[in-house]
Amino acid sequence: MLKQRIITALVLVALFLGLLFFVPLQWFSIVIAGVILLGGWEWANLSNLNRALRFVFLAALGGALVLTAHYVFDFDFSSPDTDRARQILAVACGWWALAFLWVQGYPASAMLWGNRWARGFIGLVVLVPAWLSVVILQGLEHGAWLVLFVVAVVVAADVGAYFVGRKFGKHKLAREVSPGKSWEGFFGGLAACLVLALGVSVAFDLPTKNTVLFTVGVLVTALASVIGDLVESMFKRHRGIKDSSRILPGHGGILDRLDSLTAALPVFTMAALASELPKYL
Repeated sequence: MLKQRIITALVLVALFLGLLFFVPLQWFSIVIAGVILLGGWEWANLSNLNRALRFVFLAALGGALVLTAHYVFDFDFSSPDTDRARQILAVACGWWALAFLWVQGYPASAMLWGNRWARGFIGLVVLVPAWLSVVILQGLEHGAWLVLFVVAVVVAADVGAYFVGRKFGKHKLAREVSPGKSWEGFFGGLAACLVLALGVSVAFDLPTKNTVLFTVGVLVTALASVIGDLVESMFKRHRGIKDSSRILPGHGGILDRLDSLTAALPVFTMAALASELPKYL
């Protein structure tokens, strides 16, 4: 099992890096849309939709992606309308703030989102802004490195939470959703991301105002990554399944790998646009 996990991880990393650094933006956007559609199939399962309705959901998701591509990019992915992008990203950020309250209120909160149609709609709110965010970041100067940095924030939050939580964790973060996570681990993850953000700010000599915006953005991104993980865990628990699918040997499904990123990407993209980070790299 461990060998299988390692092989899958190495293949995924190689494909991801190749996509980031060697694929033109237009094709990058299309490939990522394909990944999002695969995640959409899994989300339809989390929503307890039957096979026929899953195809309906995929059609709705595909249509939403096309409409977003037209609304924000006019199908020219190198020239986004950032004001329109911020509108969509603001909705996504607001959703994740609400989702954290639902996680804390689970299982009672399921009365608000447990309906399969509600869960399906939530899938659109989760997946479309994630696609929009990664395409915008990739299209910025040094975009591939920005996308990698978001991944680094998610990893730092996860690693910091693991080690601090393992050593000091006593108070459960969301007992009914993910009993292994603690508040101590959560703050440990934030501390790791704070160090990462300050290190990047110093390395690239960001002005004080931009450093503050960037650091706050990184910390909120880390918070969002935790919420993304918890929300998928909540939906899987409600659905009674362990993994979103088995498409990735040893790793479960697409959503099991991307749950944190679906929340982290919109938040970080908002922060990157506000702090004008790319021009300092």
